[in-house]
Amino acid sequence: MTWLFSRWRRLKERGILGINRRNAEFILDYNSRALYPLVDDKLRMCEMCRDIRVPTPEIYATLESHSKLRQFPDFLKDRPDFVIKPNRGSAGRGVLVIVGRQGPQFVRHNGEKLTPEHLRQHLSDVMSGMYSLGALPDRAIVQQRIQLHLAFESVAFQGIPDVRVVLYRNEPAMAMLRLPTKESNGRANLHQGGLGVGIDLSSGLTHHAVQRNRMVLGHPDTGIPVIGLRVPFWSRILEMSRRVAEAVGLGYLGVDIVIDANEGPMLLEANARPGLAIQIANAQGLVPRLAEIDELKNAPTIRTREAKRSQDVPLRKSA
Repeated sequence: MTWLFSRWRRLKERGILGINRRNAEFILDYNSRALYPLVDDKLRMCEMCRDIRVPTPEIYATLESHSKLRQFPDFLKDRPDFVIKPNRGSAGRGVLVIVGRQGPQFVRHNGEKLTPEHLRQHLSDVMSGMYSLGALPDRAIVQQRIQLHLAFESVAFQGIPDVRVVLYRNEPAMAMLRLPTKESNGRANLHQGGLGVGIDLSSGLTHHAVQRNRMVLGHPDTGIPVIGLRVPFWSRILEMSRRVAEAVGLGYLGVDIVIDANEGPMLLEANARPGLAIQIANAQGLVPRLAEIDELKNAPTIRTREAKRSQDVPLRKSA
């Protein structure tokens, strides 16, 4: 018990934001439930981004009923590469990346070959709600595949990195670069073994990296250092993030941005409940940065709210 208290105190001293406090003080207070359907719906987010002139990957087709599967050859046409994803999916579940064709077969990002029947079945699974929030019937999206930017060629394994920016009251609070690895099967997903690389907000330079909560200096598959990388288009990424946060209206938000080799930064999706692993990737807690933003906005700060809560706690009566 003493060890647990000591560990909790060290985390608090470093300003680590825990999940209970995140939910109670930031998501509950600043994120209206009425706005969740917007960020949870990729097609609605794409429409919003068009209105505010934030680039997103092009959508080739959407399927909302199984009867549309008969048109499967038509909407794919002769496209050599594309991505299939659920409209209301999360954590990368149900995302299928096709990088090319070999005769009648489709080639995945990991080299696996799929028949047209495999793709029809996957589309059917997506529409049936296998990957959607709440397992409800969903729409399948066929979308542009992002091309790997030259800056990431040596530090990405069979996939596309993305940049996660957490914003508080429309201001960037913390950012990280997520890099795909062999262990993560080419996905930029930390829980599956991808790298989380902290980014300095002022410069766009990476300064710390972890894989499964262990500090690393280089990419496990290429050996190339991942510290000291400069993220391309950094000022544009921050500006896009602010614009999306303002348009969505959530006070505590995560946005994921990819960088296409030809078209530059594009919004991939937004998250009303962004995870807290970004703190591990940056080797620092969110609490001090959130307090800075409160002070910048000339609003009640985290420290002020903490003091008020401590005053509101009733004293125990002595026995």
